[in-house]
Amino acid sequence: MTQPATLDRDGIAQRIPHSGSMCLLDALLDWDTTTVRCRASSHQDATHPLRSPGGLLAPVAIEYAAQAMALHGALTAPPGSVPSAGFLASARNVQMHVARLDDVPGLLIVSAKRLAGADQQALYTFALHDEGGRLLVDGRATVVLNTPLTAP
Repeated sequence: MTQPATLDRDGIAQRIPHSGSMCLLDALLDWDTTTVRCRASSHQDATHPLRSPGGLLAPVAIEYAAQAMALHGALTAPPGSVPSAGFLASARNVQMHVARLDDVPGLLIVSAKRLAGADQQALYTFALHDEGGRLLVDGRATVVLNTPLTAP
């Protein structure tokens, strides 16, 4: 990866559609034209907005990955352009190697790699690891781009 980490949580929140407690990423670690890697600690927050009575369940990892993908889209957009609106269309081949995220000690490392895409969609692989490198959740996601934010 070629770009230095220069974004903290506030910088990320300025570039993705999530703010407040729904901005789940703490920092951008590194990125390039096809990949992004971020750090998160929000999984240990007892007031996490996606926490259920059973804890922060592993499928929430898809939201962490979606935010990393949104950040990647913003970072790779042409200078001066407004990043296109994107929506998670599908998550496939998702493998959850843990049941919950809230009992993972330390930080989460969230990575995504853009495999293909054009103006209307992008295909990514994603993975969440603990800071020791243990794989927690991985899969593939399709993001639909340039869609209207409101229905006609």
